[in-house]
Amino acid sequence: MATAYYEFYRGSSIGMALTDSLDELITSGAITPQLAMKVLQQFDKSLADTMVKQVKAKVTLKVRIPSSYSPMPPHSPSFHLCLSRINASVVAQGYLDTYRNCDDVWTFIIKQASFKMEQNEMITTPRIKIIACKNGDAIEAGRK
Repeated sequence: MATAYYEFYRGSSIGMALTDSLDELITSGAITPQLAMKVLQQFDKSLADTMVKQVKAKVTLKVRIPSSYSPMPPHSPSFHLCLSRINASVVAQGYLDTYRNCDDVWTFIIKQASFKMEQNEMITTPRIKIIACKNGDAIEAGRK
């Protein structure tokens, strides 16, 4: 069975450029829509695999949850997020504004976020959206 991959990266600048190029090729008759879909599926797989194998970062996220929020469900992910193959680190802090889980994809909206980089440089932003999901290997393992 083929592994499912998320289509998050299609919205990136490179993903949009690829989609635009494929649309032009379809319109000109150079490729079929079926071939364009195969190219997009390979793009999804390649980017997901690259993120797992090549990204070498660690993020520790400290979030203050307003007292008006109901408790997070017991199956919710930890707010300490770590990526594999660590060789860099960032500490982030902020206030949890919104969280949701749909089809094992967690979305967190953090307000008043600040990031402390490795060289103690501080970066702040009024709002950040974090999307957390299983990688392709974890999705496939869940089916077994």
